[in-house]
Amino acid sequence: MKCDHCDKPAVVHEVIIRSGVSNEIHLCAEHAIAAGYPLPIDQPIADIFPQLETASKGDIGKAKERSPKCSACGLTFTAFRKSGMLGCPACYDAFMPMIEQVIESSQGGATHHVGRSPHGGAETERLQNLRAKLMRDLEIAVTAEQYERAAKLRDELRAMDPPTP
Repeated sequence: MKCDHCDKPAVVHEVIIRSGVSNEIHLCAEHAIAAGYPLPIDQPIADIFPQLETASKGDIGKAKERSPKCSACGLTFTAFRKSGMLGCPACYDAFMPMIEQVIESSQGGATHHVGRSPHGGAETERLQNLRAKLMRDLEIAVTAEQYERAAKLRDELRAMDPPTP
């Protein structure tokens, strides 16, 4: 892009938006200095602001100090998060509040491991729940001396059983 005042390459680019109207300014080094714009420099930001580099290193050190540590093996929670493995049984007690958060986020809100179901597991679970309901209904029917109903429930339960050789 060229300078708005001459044919030299522009080094300063500015977009000013006022009342919804956009105005672009492109200036070469000479016209940018004349207009009072600071010139961009090809210097790494760490060289310009060395205090930022030392401050960030200090913050990292402080974060490591603040990371909870297992009293038995010395593993930090930060190291656990990187590796995904605890160092010893005492780590569970040392990191329990944080581990619960990790489990909850990885299990979709569940606070205990839910794992995966085997192929056809949903159908098996449905049949187990149905069997448990029929058993409860059978006990209620026998207790209430509803023997005809109890016989029907017994037959339904027998029909659910696989045939015996």
